[in-house]
Amino acid sequence: MLIFSAAMVGMILLCILANSLLLEPFYIKQKEKTLNEAYELIDSYSQQGGLSSEEFAVGLDQVSARYNLETLVIDADTNTLRSTVNDSRILTDRLLGYIFSNAKVDQVLYSTDNYTVQKNMDPRMHTDYIELWGALSGGELILMRSPVEGIKSSVHIANRLLVYIGIIVLIIGLFINFILSRRVTVPILELVDISEKMNKLDFDVKYKSGGDNEIALLGNHMNSLSRTLESTISELKTTNAKLQNELVKKAEAEEMRKEFLSNVSHELKTPIALIQGYSEGLKDCVADEDSRDYYCDVIIDEAGRMNRLVKNLLELNQLEFGNDNVSMERFDIVELVSNCIQADSILLKQNELDIVLQHDHDVMCVWADEFKTEQVVNNYLSNAIHYCKNEKRISVRITARGETVRVSVFNSGDPIPEESVPLLWTKFYKVDKARTREYGGSGIGLSIVKAVMDSMNRDYGVINHENGVEFWFELDADAGVGQNPGEGVGNT
Repeated sequence: MLIFSAAMVGMILLCILANSLLLEPFYIKQKEKTLNEAYELIDSYSQQGGLSSEEFAVGLDQVSARYNLETLVIDADTNTLRSTVNDSRILTDRLLGYIFSNAKVDQVLYSTDNYTVQKNMDPRMHTDYIELWGALSGGELILMRSPVEGIKSSVHIANRLLVYIGIIVLIIGLFINFILSRRVTVPILELVDISEKMNKLDFDVKYKSGGDNEIALLGNHMNSLSRTLESTISELKTTNAKLQNELVKKAEAEEMRKEFLSNVSHELKTPIALIQGYSEGLKDCVADEDSRDYYCDVIIDEAGRMNRLVKNLLELNQLEFGNDNVSMERFDIVELVSNCIQADSILLKQNELDIVLQHDHDVMCVWADEFKTEQVVNNYLSNAIHYCKNEKRISVRITARGETVRVSVFNSGDPIPEESVPLLWTKFYKVDKARTREYGGSGIGLSIVKAVMDSMNRDYGVINHENGVEFWFELDADAGVGQNPGEGVGNT
């Protein structure tokens, strides 16, 4: 806008300068041609009808009026033949002065055999004139003149008009330039903003100004570039994420392999040592007749413990590596939990434990893998049975939670230390190793729970209470829950 304004002001000043310096010479040049044309017309009129004819008089007046000339025609005796001014004596004196070289001439512009064109000042009026004086073809003397002072006044007026027009044009031009510049700068600034966001890997913003000019074409190309970059970066990030996941999985697999070998070696070391020791005792006849049955029972128990450990490890391995397919089906969760409790009835009686099953009246069916859900319930019940103390009370609760159903197993006893809670789901981790060994636990039951729940993409966890521990998991509720309500809270 500053450049445009400077250019407009420069053009106006140039026009004023051209008017001041060139208009007057240009006007004088044009007047020279005008006087020449007027002389030729008047001379032709004089040859056609003579100076006394009406045609000559009319032609002289027309030429004088058309070219704004003061014209005088006299004969050799200085008698006025034709004149377009009221007082012809003044023009006659000037014409005679030029003929006899008595009058002062400022500047002769050019001269021919018949007439002379000059620029001169009238001493009486102090006004410059362009004059033509000479003789017509019939010998009559002629003087024609046109004032130059008018062009000087015209130059002044024209310059003033140019200033006014220039100011108006400048204001209008600035307004138009502002509008046009915004049509250019707004989309350009939009493109700058897009490029800055693209530099920060933000490809959501798009060029929206539209149009059919070069900026719109650039904007469309920017949109296309944005989509291409977004797609390319997305592919690169996806590939990078896959590579990172593979590296993490590889590192985790290596770590799991080392941990697995270490834990399995540790878990199998004791039963193998017992089996080996008692077998050697039997072979060497160290035990008497009564002790042999005890030795055999120890060997059988430890062999069974190793068998269960190997089976659990194989099952956990299949779950963690996704080799065990999840079969989602609709089943009665209350019935499944009741069956699991019934299966553990002997252990409950042996340990003198009280167990209560409570469920909301509108909870019956869920969607999950029934077999894997049964494994989770059995693991929770097994933990509750073996760690139940104090009141020796186990409470199983099934509650509806909107779109999910929560199954929780609470056992009275000592709370789990807070530092051990995050490690409960780790393979072979045992809070009370002596007690776990006492009932034959391998430390991978909760790991199986974690793997099962992860395979079904459902939540699970543990809550410490002042008088015990509560383990819980959630399943997808059946869409028909609540349509066939039961009789209230059920107890087993």
